[in-house]
Amino acid sequence: MTHPLPTPAHPLRIGTRGSPLALWQAHEVRRCLMAAFDLPEAAFEVVVIKVTGDQVLDKALKEIGGKGLFTREIEEALLDGGIDIAVHSMKDMPTVQPEGLVLDCYLAREDVRDGFVSPHVARLADLPEGAVVGSSSLRRRAQLAHRRPDLKLVEFRGNVQTRMKKLEDGVAVATFLAMAGLNRLGIAHVARSAIEPDEMLPAVAQGAIGVERRANDARVEAMLAAIHDGPTGQRLAAERSFLATLDGSCETPIAGLAILEGDRLWLRGEILRPDGSDVIRAEARGAIADGAAMGADMARHLLSQAPKDFFSWR
Repeated sequence: MTHPLPTPAHPLRIGTRGSPLALWQAHEVRRCLMAAFDLPEAAFEVVVIKVTGDQVLDKALKEIGGKGLFTREIEEALLDGGIDIAVHSMKDMPTVQPEGLVLDCYLAREDVRDGFVSPHVARLADLPEGAVVGSSSLRRRAQLAHRRPDLKLVEFRGNVQTRMKKLEDGVAVATFLAMAGLNRLGIAHVARSAIEPDEMLPAVAQGAIGVERRANDARVEAMLAAIHDGPTGQRLAAERSFLATLDGSCETPIAGLAILEGDRLWLRGEILRPDGSDVIRAEARGAIADGAAMGADMARHLLSQAPKDFFSWR
């Protein structure tokens, strides 16, 4: 590198949320950079930043502002120079970054599936009629309501540990957690079963970790290029283009997944009414290089197929 590497005296500051999973992700980015540049741990400083989405837990996300609730304060610190990079769960990220920030580094993607979590029920299909199921995800709630309109769905926010405590306290019979997060925390056993995408298509970018930087920071740009996972970037280019064209937010039940098949890309997507009463699906295959265009085309196709009142709830 032509730019100076971080040192213990001048460490690279990594901004993150403070949950156990967010800290794991920040430490994994640090580990990758340490390995890529043969640097000591002391050459990095992990900076925990409190975000609104982690502080207001008694309201649904759509009531307090949507996806930016998990990123806004971290991005402000990045723009102000308080941190040098920001580590995010990509499924929480808006599709447009603030002016001056760039998101073009992804670590290798983990398991994309949702995990079914319940103290007493083994599989989603085994839930008894009228069972109470907790989830804060509009996407999961809409998908579940579409498949099982008999179930009672309740708001269920908080980190992994908080949600497990709610299940133990009987607030709900079951909930869902991303298998990626459970795997990373070493607690995959918490999920009674993993739900295949054919049964519940995951959130766009689920299982992927992104690293955000300032657009004018050439040193960080060069460092992050060394740990970027190309195949994950190719998949997310298609998925996030699909989401962006749909103008997805935390008020929008949207699912999407891109899979690489040799030199081809297979993209699936769906949009739902929040109450699960209607779902519109599509899929496409094409060249990997055309992924972003495929995502946008699929979104436009779904929008053209939706009834006029489909988005009246926006």
